[in-house]
Amino acid sequence: MMEPPREKPGEAEGPRITPQLLKSRTGEFALESILLLKLRDLGLADLGCLGECLALEWLDLSGNALTQLGPLASLRQLAVLNVSNNRLTGLEPLASCESLQSLNAAGNLLAAPGQLQCLAGLPGLQHLRLQDPLARLSNPLCASPSYGAAVRELLPGLRVIDGERVSGRGSELYQLCRDLDRSLRPSSGPRPRAAEAQPWVEPGYWDSRPTRSSSILEEACRQFRDTLQDCLELDRQASDRLARAQQTLSPAGAAASFVF
Repeated sequence: MMEPPREKPGEAEGPRITPQLLKSRTGEFALESILLLKLRDLGLADLGCLGECLALEWLDLSGNALTQLGPLASLRQLAVLNVSNNRLTGLEPLASCESLQSLNAAGNLLAAPGQLQCLAGLPGLQHLRLQDPLARLSNPLCASPSYGAAVRELLPGLRVIDGERVSGRGSELYQLCRDLDRSLRPSSGPRPRAAEAQPWVEPGYWDSRPTRSSSILEEACRQFRDTLQDCLELDRQASDRLARAQQTLSPAGAAASFVF
């Protein structure tokens, strides 16, 4: 009776990545030409030949059944990696991904901050996600209240953790929101008595005030009316003089009408 073939070390049971799968998903003939790759929700348990995609820069492996990332160690150009919602207990192969800038590992089985030590040597790593409340994804290590501080101490180069900016431009706003959130949470001890509200303007500030007439405006209106009267008088005098001038220049006894 023949024994069933034994599983090779590091090889998991289940669907695996093959050259045919990669070429059909990308349309590329050579694996070395693939730059972007989306392999999410395929139930993958083995990365297979993925390590041959040496030019890969963007990779999405979320929603699979991966337990290890061994083949990714050869991807030196990889900048963005999403391995959320898998079964990973370690990230050690990523220590060789020297170009990695963004990593989403939410929804795995990472149990302690020390398992992130392998990422400490990645100079460009700035974005790290270990939990995603909207997608209900997390890791066991996120249950500790001090996990965020531990991650920042272990990886001081990070700018964004779990979508929250922790350093660089905008981090002060996030800190302010955290402090405000803590201040609004109910406490078990007696609450301090709130100080009585005080008005911020003087009494009577909002009272309506009588409208003050402008003496300058009134004087201007009076002068305008006087000038208008003077103009009308001058126009009347000019009309009278024109009428008298026409009478004087008209020939005496000139007929006023013609008979046809």
